[in-house]
Amino acid sequence: MPSPSETRRPLVLAAVMAAMFMIAIEATIVSTAMPQIAGQLGDLHLYAWVFGSFLLTQTATTVVFGKLSDLYGRRPVLLFGIAVFLAGSLLCGLAWSMRSLILFRLVQGVGAGAIQPVSLTVIGDLYPARERGKVQGYLASVWGISSVAGPLVGGLIIGHLSWPWIFWINLPVGLVAAGLFLAYLRESVERRSRPIDALGAALFTAAIAALMMALTEAGTSASAALWPALGFVVAAILFVLQERRAADPMLDVRLWMQRPIATTNAATLLSGMTVIGLTAFLPMYVQGVLRQSPLIAGLTLTLMVLGWPIGATTAARNFVRFGLRPTLLLGATLLPLGATAFVALGSETSPIVAACGSIVMGLGMGFLSTAAIVIIQDSVAWAQRGAATASNIFARNLGSTLGATALGAVLNYRLAHPADGSPVDSGQLRSLLEDPGSLGAGGDAIRDGLQHALHGTFWTVFAVALLTLVLSLFVPRITISDAPRELAVE
Repeated sequence: MPSPSETRRPLVLAAVMAAMFMIAIEATIVSTAMPQIAGQLGDLHLYAWVFGSFLLTQTATTVVFGKLSDLYGRRPVLLFGIAVFLAGSLLCGLAWSMRSLILFRLVQGVGAGAIQPVSLTVIGDLYPARERGKVQGYLASVWGISSVAGPLVGGLIIGHLSWPWIFWINLPVGLVAAGLFLAYLRESVERRSRPIDALGAALFTAAIAALMMALTEAGTSASAALWPALGFVVAAILFVLQERRAADPMLDVRLWMQRPIATTNAATLLSGMTVIGLTAFLPMYVQGVLRQSPLIAGLTLTLMVLGWPIGATTAARNFVRFGLRPTLLLGATLLPLGATAFVALGSETSPIVAACGSIVMGLGMGFLSTAAIVIIQDSVAWAQRGAATASNIFARNLGSTLGATALGAVLNYRLAHPADGSPVDSGQLRSLLEDPGSLGAGGDAIRDGLQHALHGTFWTVFAVALLTLVLSLFVPRITISDAPRELAVE
């Protein structure tokens, strides 16, 4: 584990913040530039895959890199992840078509799959839980700043430079982070022959990638999801067989099934489903049903993005005083409380109601996510902390994918089966959101159909948020340690 006498913790923390900043700002800054990028590269039907490809490889490789950091130390895995991420960023800026951009975003996602879990693991190594509150607040501020700075920086780059700089601005930040890790992160990892379950890692990555492709395609076409689903089943079966025979399996089932980790990850997965429901469907409701501008729709969602780091910072500074489990339960309670506002929305409701629900859910996610990561890290020894941290990030990402698919299915079903009136098709929905005046007298009927569909979606979000609270009640009480745990003897 890292040696405090050899590691300059503030400089390592700065490296972690720089590395996390690259991942945090990626989503918002790319979203801002994508209309211009798609206009130049064409193939608009592949638009969503620019985002989905990044999430796919990031989620699929998170657990693999978490395990590798436990075997070989944090620094080599972090340096590898930064190198891959920067290579992907450089290539994204050189993309000549939408398909090549998607390919290079896959490379970026692999790098992110190493950076995010191992950076958080380094914090767990260097700081005991009683000191980690302030540090978690710093990390939360990175995500808050990124959520605000991303669209602004993206707009400035598009306005004054060319779109490749959207990706190339990662290069100096990544090089600084790598230099700080290389110079100041010192580790004492036991050097001995360790069997690598390379086949298990490959099968796990293939299984999760196939699952996410199937879930993504299921939202648009059941037939398109068939082959990825079959690929998932085959890869999953082979993975289970491999793990049963491997001397040191890539996925330690005993670790994942420990009560603190299993219950916390289950609650985290469901919380990811609630957040994606808000992110995907609230702007649609505000614009299509409440007849507000895209700016107002964006502001209602921005309050959730701002509430999250505020909640995380508050939780990080107070969980030592009140305890980890009560902090997690407070966050889990705020989720259904905030979701109540969306269930209560009507066609004449002020968008302020949606904004209030958004910030409450953001605060809830801040409390829950901060407590969850500390509970998991403080439940295991150094040699399992990387895998445990990665399992929590994996659970949240998988929850987002599951939520997008399930809630999208609810929306599509209710659009096709309205309570009264005729079904709403995708063309009518697009016209309602882009040019409501073109619908004439039929606009109100389409708006009513959309309200009916989204109302059912928000009820589903509320139900999942309530289930998150129920599962959080099963998370055991964890005693906060006064010092980093010693390296486990295997």
